[in-house]
Amino acid sequence: MFNWLRHVSAAVVATAIVSVAAYPGLAQAKPAFPAKADLYNVTELPVTITEQGGQLLLSDSPEMVPADGIMYQDTVSGDTRLFFHHVNATKEPKKIVVLLTNSSDQATDIIISKYGLGGPGLDYLAVGKVAQMNYLKHEEVELVEVPAGGTALLEPVLNDIVVAPDELVNGIYDFQSKIPVKVTVMMLPVDASPAEFAAKAAVLPTDSQRLRGTFPGKDRLVVPSEVYNASENGLVGITLADHKLDAFVAGIDATDGSQTLNYGNYGVVYKLFIPTAFEQKYAVYLNPRGGEYAGGMNVKYRRQELATLDTPADKLFFGVKTVTDVTHLGDYSGGESLWLTFSPPGASNLPVKILLAPAAKPK
Repeated sequence: MFNWLRHVSAAVVATAIVSVAAYPGLAQAKPAFPAKADLYNVTELPVTITEQGGQLLLSDSPEMVPADGIMYQDTVSGDTRLFFHHVNATKEPKKIVVLLTNSSDQATDIIISKYGLGGPGLDYLAVGKVAQMNYLKHEEVELVEVPAGGTALLEPVLNDIVVAPDELVNGIYDFQSKIPVKVTVMMLPVDASPAEFAAKAAVLPTDSQRLRGTFPGKDRLVVPSEVYNASENGLVGITLADHKLDAFVAGIDATDGSQTLNYGNYGVVYKLFIPTAFEQKYAVYLNPRGGEYAGGMNVKYRRQELATLDTPADKLFFGVKTVTDVTHLGDYSGGESLWLTFSPPGASNLPVKILLAPAAKPK
């Protein structure tokens, strides 16, 4: 169970949460959940989990940033995801930016294939949910040119956004670079030049959670070992991000060379394939198991991208009851292709279960 420090209050975040329901089976009303279902003893559906993709840069420590400085930095090339999640814990307005430094003698284009940004805001669950929903829905490719021997901002808008005391900023960026670039996540005075500040800034110490580092395998493919049959199997679950059935990814803190563990697998994107028996209609639910949770889920059904769903749909967060809270992710026909895209949202608690159950019969 992970329950990070947070300050929750009404706040305005940088962008709005918008859900999509393109397929009638995805209506996020509250369908009848199996009345006799025992959520304390859910049979686990065996799965194979395979690490895929490039590296993940995680910058979440110190989460509560106490002073100006560098929260995380590393030099990377190739396929990379950056997940940063920081609160201005000073008493002064600040800005939180990501600087790219190219030390080579040739300019390079950073290709940003997907991103989501949330905040700044005081409602940390809302900021995390906005960042994830924006990330899941983003489809446009963007370029950032980093000159030879120069710098550029991964997200220029952050240089113009003031982060007030106690406000959180959460970003998720997928990008590629052909040559090595240094990625620096830092907090600095509002009027400071990022490049000049980075040249003199010190790396801040981690907090007790030590949630920062460079990790291999930014994506995970999850495939059940057997076909799900609703009439025979009843209620089953797939547990994610619990460090038992689904291990946390291990990496290296590039600022000091120490080993580190991504508690909660924040920034890891899961692709789940659900093989099912024909002629057996079934329902899919998300069940938080660690506490308060607010995020999103992409659904691809019959080889068509259908929706980005709020989890939960009817309120900002759920999971206060932990084991018994569920949100509906749709009813589906057996034997059809179904893919779910999931990632642990910033400020939310893990683990979670994906639940499969017989669909409720129409009354």
